[in-house]
Amino acid sequence: MDTLKKFELMEKIVRELVDLQHSQQAIIQKIGKIEVDNIELSDKKLDKDLPDMHQRVADNLDTITDILAYFEEKTQNFGNKNNVDSLKEQQAINEVTGQ
Repeated sequence: MDTLKKFELMEKIVRELVDLQHSQQAIIQKIGKIEVDNIELSDKKLDKDLPDMHQRVADNLDTITDILAYFEEKTQNFGNKNNVDSLKEQQAINEVTGQ
């Protein structure tokens, strides 16, 4: 895999991790809303299981956040080390000139 394609794949993974992070945040919010609604309802199964679900999703979110921070830095370092901006410029020139 050439350098530019590797960098683009790394950027794609960063975007997917950000999307995953947002999804987990939305799940936490939905569980929280159900927990609030259940205060009035007082369903025992929900009382028992929702806090555990909330914690597991929160733990997953923490893991995703750590992975995202690591991979964003790795991607940026890779891009800087391999002068990806110049590679992109050269690729654009090649496309225009048909090379």
